[in-house]
Amino acid sequence: MAVKVLIPTPLQKFTHNQATLECDGGTIVELLEALETNCPGIKARLCDEAGELRRFVNFYVNSEDIRFLDGKETSLKDGDEVSIVPAVAGG
Repeated sequence: MAVKVLIPTPLQKFTHNQATLECDGGTIVELLEALETNCPGIKARLCDEAGELRRFVNFYVNSEDIRFLDGKETSLKDGDEVSIVPAVAGG
């Protein structure tokens, strides 16, 4: 099952400067494992030590925030697009 993942610029150092990747995964959790296999070190930027998604990183599946779906257990299907968006703060 191929899912398109949009990688933000700050994380592209883990993806050899690629802005998009094709990965397999039936859920966000499985997708994160596939990302880590293909891009070692990226999962530590997306998840804390307990494996929970970091608060300052937002995930969207086909433009829907996963916090309003099933969180990291959100189901994925072939052709879905997952956007990883770091939160921006400032004044």
